[in-house]
Amino acid sequence: MAPTTSPQSDRGAPTAQRGLLTERIARQLEHDIRSGEIAVGTKLPSERELATRFGASRNVVREVLRRLEAQHLIEVAPGRGSFVREQTPGQARSYDALYRAGRPTVRQLIEARVPLEVEIVRLATQRATPADISAMRAARDALEAATDVVAKAQADVDFHEAIAAASGNPVLRIMLSSISGMMFEMMLRSNSDPSIGEPGVPHHPEIFEAIVARDVELACERMRSHLTLGLRTYGADLDVSVDAMARQHIEALLGENGDRGQGRG
Repeated sequence: MAPTTSPQSDRGAPTAQRGLLTERIARQLEHDIRSGEIAVGTKLPSERELATRFGASRNVVREVLRRLEAQHLIEVAPGRGSFVREQTPGQARSYDALYRAGRPTVRQLIEARVPLEVEIVRLATQRATPADISAMRAARDALEAATDVVAKAQADVDFHEAIAAASGNPVLRIMLSSISGMMFEMMLRSNSDPSIGEPGVPHHPEIFEAIVARDVELACERMRSHLTLGLRTYGADLDVSVDAMARQHIEALLGENGDRGQGRG
């Protein structure tokens, strides 16, 4: 279980910094567990030891452990500690794990999202109920109100999932959900890199407006433009694996936040 390269602690760090540290540590531990580097039955180090190893607070470590427990990767035994669980064949071969085993690139993820989400928005525009519209509006408002990159990326995923729910097709909704982890990693980059915010390209409010107006053609056109924006703005990262891109970008954001924190004295 490799420690992070930065000794910087998140104590007193802003919410954005803590969120990025949580993502980095969770990704590292999940990788080590799924790859077998941390064997089934192994007791993880204590919260204090993990906090020291990763240069984070115990609150961040607790959030990471809660996430791993929710993914059924560890079992927390009160008074004894956290232990790596044996995964069932279904868990070990989850769609996300299968996708990542193939090291999909950013370009390949975009290529998969275009036909999937254009069809989803087509059906959502035709079928959305008043409750669906309210859910999409709430997701759009949460996205616009989010102030840090992690919250913004999660709100971005929630907006797309709200559209999938409005499609009325559970198969399409599950298909989108199966790639939501990789979508989140792309959105960390998209929502924090000004070069990707290309002026004039329709984004979430415009997609929502087309759905509300029941304009199927316009909704599909705007969703396609939104998704293919990355093909013009990601540059060399297009043909890098999603995992590698996310890891590099999280490290860069942590470095930038750390530099700004030091600059404030």
